[in-house]
Amino acid sequence: MSRPERSVLVVIAHGSRDPRHAATVHALVRRVRAQRPGLRVETGFLDFNVPSVQGVLESLAAEGVRDVVALPLLLTRAFHAKSDIPAVLREAPSRLRIRQAEVLGPSPLLTAALERRLYEAGLTPADKSRTGVVLASAGSTDPEAIAVIAEIAREWRHTGWCAVRPAFASASLPRTEDAVRELRALGCERVAVAPYVLAPGFLPDRIARGAAGADVLADVLGPAPEVARVLLDRYDEARMPSLSAIGA
Repeated sequence: MSRPERSVLVVIAHGSRDPRHAATVHALVRRVRAQRPGLRVETGFLDFNVPSVQGVLESLAAEGVRDVVALPLLLTRAFHAKSDIPAVLREAPSRLRIRQAEVLGPSPLLTAALERRLYEAGLTPADKSRTGVVLASAGSTDPEAIAVIAEIAREWRHTGWCAVRPAFASASLPRTEDAVRELRALGCERVAVAPYVLAPGFLPDRIARGAAGADVLADVLGPAPEVARVLLDRYDEARMPSLSAIGA
């Protein structure tokens, strides 16, 4: 039997009116629990869904929990990671010792998850050299987040794909459909769209519509085992004593 870990992991998801979002988040959390049976994992949402992050933290404090790792279920460090989540954590009960973990990306494990989804959608490793890939993310007004997506695309290209182009569902350009057309113009024999998003919702649906001219559309990352592994890596990193805590 696994020994319980001292710190509770609180996964902080954005939330959505689309019920597929919460269902996917819960599926991912179940996989995290399966990979680390001794770890208590709770889920809180910033908006639209329950329980709220504040509600989860108050419940943990009432139980006598002392140590919490708050993990943003985000792929890039943009507004939510830099502003919204720290603000919520500052309002947590003072008895809690909270460490905010880093966002999930970038990570080679996430790139592996992207490839998993492309292969599940019908591609094979033998298709790489003749296939152009659109790395389609939700988009952001944060230059740091946009630069990270562009760098992931550049690095992924070096693993054997014909070409890889970033695209964004909102806030930034190009759009998915523009990147699909660009890859066609480059002469890629096939074009695939890889959504760099964690769960279904409004923006992933926009990505899917933009992929109408592509040959392959992969699923969202969702509860891929590689994503669960990244969550646990970020949890372990946040528990290192060199990182400062929020609260007493």
